[in-house]
Amino acid sequence: MDDSPTFPRHGHTPGSARAALSYPDFRRMWAASFGSNIGTWMQNVVLPVYVLDRTDSASIVGIMVFAQLGPLLFLSIPAGVIADRFDRRRWLIAMQLVQLAFSLLLAPLAAADAPIAWLFVAALGVGVGNALNAPAWSAMLPGLVARADIPGSVSLNSVMINGSRVLGPIMVAVLRSVGASTPQIFMINAVTYLIVVAALLRTPIRRVTAPVTEGTRRQLTAGLRIVRANPVLARLIVSLCTFSLFSLPYVGLFAPVARRNFGISKDSTTYEWLYAVWGLGAAVGGLAIGTVFVHVDKRRLVRLGFASFAISLAAFALAREPIGAFVTAVFLGASYFGTTTAMNTILQSRLADHERGRVMSLWFMAFGGTVPVGNMVFGPVIDAVGARWVLLGGAAWALVLAMWCDVAAIDRRSAAQGGGNAVEAGNPAALDENGIAAGE
Repeated sequence: MDDSPTFPRHGHTPGSARAALSYPDFRRMWAASFGSNIGTWMQNVVLPVYVLDRTDSASIVGIMVFAQLGPLLFLSIPAGVIADRFDRRRWLIAMQLVQLAFSLLLAPLAAADAPIAWLFVAALGVGVGNALNAPAWSAMLPGLVARADIPGSVSLNSVMINGSRVLGPIMVAVLRSVGASTPQIFMINAVTYLIVVAALLRTPIRRVTAPVTEGTRRQLTAGLRIVRANPVLARLIVSLCTFSLFSLPYVGLFAPVARRNFGISKDSTTYEWLYAVWGLGAAVGGLAIGTVFVHVDKRRLVRLGFASFAISLAAFALAREPIGAFVTAVFLGASYFGTTTAMNTILQSRLADHERGRVMSLWFMAFGGTVPVGNMVFGPVIDAVGARWVLLGGAAWALVLAMWCDVAAIDRRSAAQGGGNAVEAGNPAALDENGIAAGE
């Protein structure tokens, strides 16, 4: 294991969002990623609507979302090994350029109303670049702050992801109202990748490599072995995987859900505003973990989050008019990303730096990779019977997870068995009162 870096001291509450923002390198990369992700969510909002307008099929929309997110399911593990074995900055720059190229390709394809299959290929290229980028990016960000401030960095990363979910749809609504076309929005997104490239070129990223003590095949399965060796990591990953599969299909199928459940016209910008409101709730939920709830046990927040998500999703499913959807979407977004941010905070804090890329690859498989599988499974169901029962089933599963994902109980059992193994291998630090692995 390589030595941990030395960071200057700051006067903020350890683990808070303000503490994480006190690090200039983290602040630069976070801001650049925020700008690029606004473009990404402009594209993510427009592409499903464009496909739905052309096909009127939730199933086809699900297939297109699978092209963008499905590669996370298949490429996250090798990408995690790459993140822990090679120069992360060079790799991240290369993957930004891959995504730029395929996003740019979407513009002329949409302008020509090219066959859907060609759009699928371009979206797949973006998805491959994202899948190969995600573990290295997620492993790099926490390394820009001290270990005690990782909760704040994770919370801010959630704010970045979900803040862009707010601003992206709002910008789409504004641009559409002044006549911007779908191809032009795709081109804007392509340009935003250059913001991250510029920030990466300016930021010194410490090279962290795992010791080479095993062959390539065992390196590919190292993340699985790390997770299987610790019950907490295993419970978090399995919970996230099933949550994504059964409770989150509405994320990728938001356009058909909005159109069929709430009667939103395809000629209005109501869909974009509804998506923005949901994203605002998600941003607030992610930020709350590193601010309002910074001193609250994250293990408790996970269980409360699943329960509140179940209630919010059921209310969203039962809403009949856009006004009801707008009200419930705020709470749905907040509980969705508050829960996953608390889970990610626990997981990230309990990993050694040289393990993070490989384990985070499993996180992305469980989170981003499983959602499009749910889209593929439940898209035809929505076409056949509507979205309401799919959403209610997801709410019921979230209630199950509220009872089953009891990380505190696992920690207590581990401690009772003699165990300093409440914390994962590679990080011998003790847990603090919030369920976070303390340390430098």
